[in-house]
Amino acid sequence: MDAIVIGAGPNGLAAAIELQRSGRAVRIYETNATVGGGARSAESTLPGFLHDTCSAVHPLTAGSAFFSTLPLAEHGLEFIHSPIALAHPFDDGTAAILDRSIEITSQKLERDGAAYRDLVTPLVERWQDLADDILGPPRFPRHPFLAARFGIHAIRSAKSFAESRFKEDKTRALFAGMAAHCFLSLDQPATAAFGLVLGLLGHAYGWPIPKRGAQSISDALASHFKDLGGEIVTNQRVESLSDLPAAKAILCDLTPRQVLQIAGDSLPSGFRRRLSRYRYGPAAFKMDWALSAPVPWRSPECAKAATVHVAGSFAEILTSEKLVNSGQHAEKPFIILCQPTLFDPSRAPLGKHTLWAYCHVPNGSQVDMTEKIENQIERFAPGFRDCILARNVMTPANFEQHNANLVGGDINGGSQHLAQMFTRPTARLYSTPAKGLYICSSSTPPGGGVHGLCGYHAARVALRKSLS
Repeated sequence: MDAIVIGAGPNGLAAAIELQRSGRAVRIYETNATVGGGARSAESTLPGFLHDTCSAVHPLTAGSAFFSTLPLAEHGLEFIHSPIALAHPFDDGTAAILDRSIEITSQKLERDGAAYRDLVTPLVERWQDLADDILGPPRFPRHPFLAARFGIHAIRSAKSFAESRFKEDKTRALFAGMAAHCFLSLDQPATAAFGLVLGLLGHAYGWPIPKRGAQSISDALASHFKDLGGEIVTNQRVESLSDLPAAKAILCDLTPRQVLQIAGDSLPSGFRRRLSRYRYGPAAFKMDWALSAPVPWRSPECAKAATVHVAGSFAEILTSEKLVNSGQHAEKPFIILCQPTLFDPSRAPLGKHTLWAYCHVPNGSQVDMTEKIENQIERFAPGFRDCILARNVMTPANFEQHNANLVGGDINGGSQHLAQMFTRPTARLYSTPAKGLYICSSSTPPGGGVHGLCGYHAARVALRKSLS
């Protein structure tokens, strides 16, 4: 056996594919009965209603430089694009939007249209060059002037960037909602980077959803891996490296806490201490609903978008994320919502719908946010509660029970604050001091998201150091 991968999430599958297609013999061990990690789907409310367990909307998947090299469409992966990528409703019944078209998005931003157009156009036109420099391990950029053009904005806090760049509160709120995907307080340095990347992806690739749910991404990756000759062993928990057969390289699609649990004896004390100091970020409190009808949004734009940011004003988003990062719970939480069955009716019985949403809470929170989340949706869609047939709640504890990598409900594999963004989990990045042992999870660059790049980069390191 050349290599073993522990964990069949998107990054573990990506690492295994890269090793296998490089001519190595690879086996994956997965604790659960199915592959997928954070990209799974299940009937979690009522029979016939298919919900995404964790990730739901996939701009990073569609825009992944690694996944784009794989024949995933041949293995059943099909993306669906809603007419509008993202809608952000306001109390006056209007909504800001992120459209695939820069021009349409700019036209809707009124006084900020020109500033927005001037900001994103040159970056979208060279998105792939930019992505090569920013979505990977730290290194001198191959396109330094382009990277600098992005970086001068990205290094700022989302709050200061939005306030200085845009005049309209609605434009600021639209940007802040995209930046808030980072789970950080938006007055922290480099939070603007997250809003910029998601906005650029929306124009370059859209914010698509996979037909039949996120599980189809994982199933396509697994199918391709098997076609290459790889082997997947499910229902097999690895408690210790000693449980595994001999291999030249072992890649762990695990966060530092699990790496310490299974490989601590193989690591020097100094490295163990560094891993133990790794910081996990705020958590998600997620809900799924089976609905009798579509969400009755006041704003018509919301019915055309798979993703809706339920958040209100710029100030509300700033307050929500600041409270969460100080260990508190927002009364009006920022909510990321997906309504897939408006565009993919295969996920629910005829005429019925599914809805997916989450808000941010402190890591390990035990507070029930159900009423606050539903109040926020009802605020912008009066009559929403009348549509509910059933609901399912995933607390931070539920997330960790479902997937041990989601420590305390952190779905990003660790806090993505500036000091931990580029040297995660340590300055060794994907490598460890133990011979042939690597980390390929979202606890390595470029961090959270279903893009497979953590696994791909880790595999390239393993090929160079252990499998050459």
